[in-house]
Amino acid sequence: MNELLKEQGNFLFRWRSYLPVIMMIPLTIAVMNMAWPLGSHAYHEVAEAVCMLVSLSGLAVRIITIGHTPRGTSGRNTTQQSAWQLNTTGIYSVVRHPLYLGNFLIGLGPMMLPLIWWLPILYILAFTVYYERIMIAEEAFLTEQFGARYRDWASRTPAFLPRLWGWQRPALPFSLRNVLKREYTALGQICIGFVIVEIAEHLVIEHRFVMEPIWIAIAAVGVSQYVALRLLKRHTTWLDVAGR
Repeated sequence: MNELLKEQGNFLFRWRSYLPVIMMIPLTIAVMNMAWPLGSHAYHEVAEAVCMLVSLSGLAVRIITIGHTPRGTSGRNTTQQSAWQLNTTGIYSVVRHPLYLGNFLIGLGPMMLPLIWWLPILYILAFTVYYERIMIAEEAFLTEQFGARYRDWASRTPAFLPRLWGWQRPALPFSLRNVLKREYTALGQICIGFVIVEIAEHLVIEHRFVMEPIWIAIAAVGVSQYVALRLLKRHTTWLDVAGR
């Protein structure tokens, strides 16, 4: 059974970025059936702020992780398991899979946004099934790669829910350039994702196109930072940091 889960995890590892695409189907169904909470758009705006904060907290987790992580650690590659360094300091001293925790929170925000009870529950279940297998495969690889050192760290560090004690200072200083190089896509996805859901909500409930100034600003931030950082990454070396 464990070998089967590992094989499934290795397959899903290569396709892990597609979970948000799959979840677009139930999200669309939920938006098509939503209404303003208690009949008030003002209450919905409060809910939007809370949901946005949830997603931004996930981005913050990823920023803290990426900002202190050296090159060659697990979880950052996209095609197959690969690691020649084991990071056990910083956020990795309190949780083994901080990048996946960040992904979870980023995705949870828009799933909460329609305020339909079954959607975040479905998302949590899908994420658990999807990422549990990825974590099993990744941890099997790291056990083979680092042996007793990995097992010792894993035995005292929770997999997904961070503990509130035992923080160890990161081995490397925070690198803003490394964060900008690697996380501009995530910020763009958050901004544009929320804007699209916001527009769809008004179309469904009020049957009209509405884009409030705050959402125009959010869309502008998301697109402009994506374009600027994408160009810097592709055409300059300014975002490159040795050893990251």
